[in-house]
Amino acid sequence: MAEDGLAAPAPPEAELAPLPERFRRLAPHLVGRARRGVVGSSRYAVALRDQVRQAAADADQRPVLISGEPGLEKDDVAALIHFGSAARRRLMVQLDGALLRGDGAELFGTASSDGSGSLLEALGDGSLLINKLDRVDPALLSSLLTLARSGDWQAPGTGSTPRHFGGRLFFTTEAALSAFEPSCRLIRVPPLRVRRQDLGEWLRYLLRLRSRALAWTATPMVGEEVIRRLQIHDFPGNIRELEGLVERALRQLPPAALASPLPMSLPEEVFWLTPRPQRLRFDLWRWKPPLRQWMRSPRLWNGLLFGVVSWVFVLVNLWLWLGPQDRSHNGGLNLFWAWWWPLILLSYPLVGRLWCSFCPFMVWGEIGQRLARRLGWQPAPWPRGNTDAWAPPALAAGFAAILLWEELADLEQTAWLSSCLLLVITAGAVVGSLLFEKRFWCRYLCPVGGMNGLFAKLSMLELRAQAGTCSGSCSSYACFKGGPAEGEGLATAGCPLGTHPAHLADNRNCVLCLTCAQACPHRSVQLSVRPPAADLQRTMNPPAGEAGLILVLAGGICLKFWDRLLGGLPLAPPSLQAGPLLPRLVFGCLALALPSALFLALRLLTPLRAVSRLRLGLYGLLPLLWALLLARHLPVGMAEAGLVLPVSLAGLAPGPWPGWSADGHVIAFCQTLVVLVGVAGSWVLLRRLLQPSRRLVWLACLAALVLAAGGRWLVGAGA
Repeated sequence: MAEDGLAAPAPPEAELAPLPERFRRLAPHLVGRARRGVVGSSRYAVALRDQVRQAAADADQRPVLISGEPGLEKDDVAALIHFGSAARRRLMVQLDGALLRGDGAELFGTASSDGSGSLLEALGDGSLLINKLDRVDPALLSSLLTLARSGDWQAPGTGSTPRHFGGRLFFTTEAALSAFEPSCRLIRVPPLRVRRQDLGEWLRYLLRLRSRALAWTATPMVGEEVIRRLQIHDFPGNIRELEGLVERALRQLPPAALASPLPMSLPEEVFWLTPRPQRLRFDLWRWKPPLRQWMRSPRLWNGLLFGVVSWVFVLVNLWLWLGPQDRSHNGGLNLFWAWWWPLILLSYPLVGRLWCSFCPFMVWGEIGQRLARRLGWQPAPWPRGNTDAWAPPALAAGFAAILLWEELADLEQTAWLSSCLLLVITAGAVVGSLLFEKRFWCRYLCPVGGMNGLFAKLSMLELRAQAGTCSGSCSSYACFKGGPAEGEGLATAGCPLGTHPAHLADNRNCVLCLTCAQACPHRSVQLSVRPPAADLQRTMNPPAGEAGLILVLAGGICLKFWDRLLGGLPLAPPSLQAGPLLPRLVFGCLALALPSALFLALRLLTPLRAVSRLRLGLYGLLPLLWALLLARHLPVGMAEAGLVLPVSLAGLAPGPWPGWSADGHVIAFCQTLVVLVGVAGSWVLLRRLLQPSRRLVWLACLAALVLAAGGRWLVGAGA
């Protein structure tokens, strides 16, 4: 015992007991234990556990060949068999077959030593695991095959003495090896994509494992909606890819969440997958590097949003309240109906949801949130859970209410009511920003934002991050959760819609605000031009309630021209703008519900196995819906947008003021042209989404043609 509490000095190296040479030889290759058991309750997991138990109980100790795709931890299956068998107290070593020499000297020793001191001799009656048997040098395969069949081996070269291996052999392979299969017990490990039922159990297991390693007091939870979304992914890297997914997800959590004693539910946005390679992309910032620096300038965005848009919005609302109340005399009303609606519809195929970056509703919501933070108010985190279950139906219901209000109250000809519509949406943005962090209203509840996100799928512009760069180089994830400046990355509050740019599967939740490009220090974020509607693929997984918004927007066209569809029915009012409210409301709701009723009837007649195809067909009609909405607003835009100066200044100063108005025949031609473009786009999309069923494609294309003809007849009333 050392005096004064000091530790006794370590003995000199010469006094240490010599480690047997056998163990020195085996030490770099020893397997100490199995990492984990077989996780999951699917029939595949149950069958794999049974195979492991049977192999472990094999009295003959036959060699085991474990096959499967990369990343399935086949070596761990071998360890489970060894440590579950009667030979569990014996040694187990593991070698990488791809690194073995063609003569097998690492395994069999050399001819000069006649195998003495070789790894097989040192192992004795232990277990040998050779990984990646399919990558072994072909010159060595015959020796390994002899070892598997009889246990016999000898050192390379002439004159060496044959020996016998008394232990057990395990092989893992990613390719079929028919020569080895008759001599081995064969175990095939199923990939994750065929046992999707096990994904939730795997996620929760890995989260518990990682949380324990990080000494967290509570393990984060993962919701069923996240699991359902991840189950669509094929996971080509299998368990190894899933482990990387969990590691990235936990690194994206804010410190405040980790310090909480209560378990938090992990948001869907932290689970982003490596996307499939995208073709036909043209990177704008690689083509013009100065464009990237200019577009990501915070001074540009802040000056535009808070110095221009916010005050223009105030002035337009004052104009609507204090000026004349009809569109023929109020320039603000002219800007709202003749400029804003046609232009925003025209912008969708070009820039997608870019309008949401300049939206005054969002600007005033953010102003309210910043002021509240300065006063000590802290907005709550977004409520987690299956938001797709309630957000899309809420958007559809909100847009339906707007369309009814617009038609019944004749908002197009009433300036102060049009201002009320703008102020109600702004109030929703402000209240949402006070209650929850970032732009909760814009992402989940704004009806206009929902429409923008839907049609942004048709856009030719795409903002994405390179998942490989993000997972390999980034540790801060400032583009998602915000953070200080790092490298060339700027200090930001993170994505306002709470989405990692590598997580984006479509343009629905990207407003092209470029916050991620400002924060990224690795130039991972790319702004690319792509083919239109590239988001719409057979493998997409849109929210279940989003189809309701498509039907409501289609119903808005029927509502606008309700008299052509329902005007001949008994009790139909002469107008939806005047008269008793009840019949006007009833017929307005009937017209709005016509597309939904037609879709519901088709769904009831469709076999259950084909319902998903019916939904895909609805998305295939998006270009036609966009064209009909644009054709519905073209008459006002082309006839009145050029009269904004005469309308605005007629009462202030004598004219004449310059103006223009398109002829009715020109307007009708443009409407027809737009509808033709829309139906052509729908034909292309329907062929992509409904293949390989040719019959279904032709039926859908015929339906699109009928709807286009009927829609053109309807919107012709506005020309």
